[in-house]
Amino acid sequence: MIEVLIVDDDVRVARVNAAYVEKVAGFHVSGVAHSAAEALHLLETSPHVDLVLLDHYLPDGTGLVVVQEMRRRGHETDVIMVTAARDVSTVQAAMRQGALQYLVKPFAFAGLRAKLEAYAELRRTLDGGGEAEQAEVDRIFGALSASGEPDLPKGHSPTTTELVRRALMTAEGALSAQEIAERTGLSRQTAQRYLKLLERTGRARLTLKYGDAGRPEHRYEWATRA
Repeated sequence: MIEVLIVDDDVRVARVNAAYVEKVAGFHVSGVAHSAAEALHLLETSPHVDLVLLDHYLPDGTGLVVVQEMRRRGHETDVIMVTAARDVSTVQAAMRQGALQYLVKPFAFAGLRAKLEAYAELRRTLDGGGEAEQAEVDRIFGALSASGEPDLPKGHSPTTTELVRRALMTAEGALSAQEIAERTGLSRQTAQRYLKLLERTGRARLTLKYGDAGRPEHRYEWATRA
């Protein structure tokens, strides 16, 4: 069983999330906490926690502070943020501090189930050990983030979509297709194709940068707060 710690300041929400987790085969709720201090205490005293479903807004700190303190204390427990915090800076910080996924409230049971099932598949893959070819590495990195994605047009890969998405989300400003290509290892043409897809679906914002001459440069930045 995958043991899960639920952390949410709202007692009712924590109860609902715990019920959701228990409905997914292979998962068990090992504890529930309503504050940062309580979460850290349970991690110290519980015999085994595999995954923390972590709210960001807590009465005595933030979820990001909890993750920082977990790592400082040597806890390598996996984290999925489950929160109403939608600002891109918080999403970026969560990614940089090692959160595997970010689920925005409110969500239905199906949304959480998809994340948990993808997490279970990820653990099975990693538990196999050994060495990984590039295709396997791509599958590992895309496993969680591709879950719950809307259907992609024919010829588009969830893994490549995720590469471009991460490049945009972690950038300090708008990027061109060439800059995305350099950051991801994709060709410029492929980067441009996926940037246009993200723009059409409202997840990327297009801006035009005008130079002294010639056509304006197309630049993209992450737009969605969901």
